[in-house]
Amino acid sequence: MLTMKYQGRPDFDHSEAATIGILVTNLGTPDAPQKPALRRYLKEFLSDPRVVEVPRLLWWLILNGVILNVRPARSAAAYQTVWTDEGSPLLIHTRNQCRGLATRLKQRHGDAIAVEFAMRYGTPSIAEGIEALIRRGARQLMVLPLYPQYSGPTGGSTFDAVAADLCQRRWLPDFQFVASYHDEPGYISALADSIRRHWDERGRADKLLFSYHGEPRRYLDEGDPYHCQCLKTSRLVAAELGLTEDAYLSSFQSRFGREEWLRPYTDETLKELATNGTRSVQVVCPGFSADCLETLEEIGVENRDYFLDAGGERYEYIPCLNDGDAHLDFLTELIDAHITPWLTRPGRADGNTAELARLRRELLDG
Repeated sequence: MLTMKYQGRPDFDHSEAATIGILVTNLGTPDAPQKPALRRYLKEFLSDPRVVEVPRLLWWLILNGVILNVRPARSAAAYQTVWTDEGSPLLIHTRNQCRGLATRLKQRHGDAIAVEFAMRYGTPSIAEGIEALIRRGARQLMVLPLYPQYSGPTGGSTFDAVAADLCQRRWLPDFQFVASYHDEPGYISALADSIRRHWDERGRADKLLFSYHGEPRRYLDEGDPYHCQCLKTSRLVAAELGLTEDAYLSSFQSRFGREEWLRPYTDETLKELATNGTRSVQVVCPGFSADCLETLEEIGVENRDYFLDAGGERYEYIPCLNDGDAHLDFLTELIDAHITPWLTRPGRADGNTAELARLRRELLDG
């Protein structure tokens, strides 16, 4: 009998139906809120040339000689404030998003779809996620990074990791990569609805602040579209909510180092708002698909203190979309739009049965 392997699977049968693999990814998280785990995580994260675009030798000296000797302890203390019995919030939310998408896609397409999640840094890795899908029979692969706005350090780095894995495989799956969804109507609607629900429960504030993760200004100058996509998201959500231009602002958080980053900075914006008489502010983070350290601690605690200490009176953080129904319904529609050509391809379900039969006949006749 003629036997062949698919991606190293000795049990592969050409007659089996092709599976479509969906890999949802996010940035990553340390394995524990302790210094050794943070050191491993930060070393992997900050060694990525997409994240820090500094000459490698110079950066290696800075990273290993200074940053990794100082920052892990401080980061571990911050993670301890948001850690749960199930792990980090980002891991919990991403896993729940994966499960929710798998349930919705199974309801629509039965066993034709397999869904896994992975982290760009830490575990489960992107290589592990791809391998899990291959083991489940995936011969088409769609990668959905849960970054609504594209930037080199996020979406670009994710693509690098996917490509590094696929470059080592003999039999490549058909492949799709979602670079961004910053202006998709379903995403904008889900964001607007989450803000409306918060207003229904708590009332409106003087200002609505859209806070996005920052990056060096140089990346924008060299062609990264992230800044423009963030501002477009804010504008579309504000229009959906019927806000005037003076009712909302966009800013950028999480900068480090001495280089100029995208402005205005979130911390400075909040201090300035309070100093100039804004009594109440609500902050939402549309660049994060799931709550994590940067939203729960940095925005929910650190920046809250900046605003209140500067004279503000009321500060509220509006949670990320996480695994809410509106968010998962939108992501399901987004996935469906991309995989429909695969699902409707003639002969997809019977795999390579006809070709295998032809090969067997040739062997018997020969």
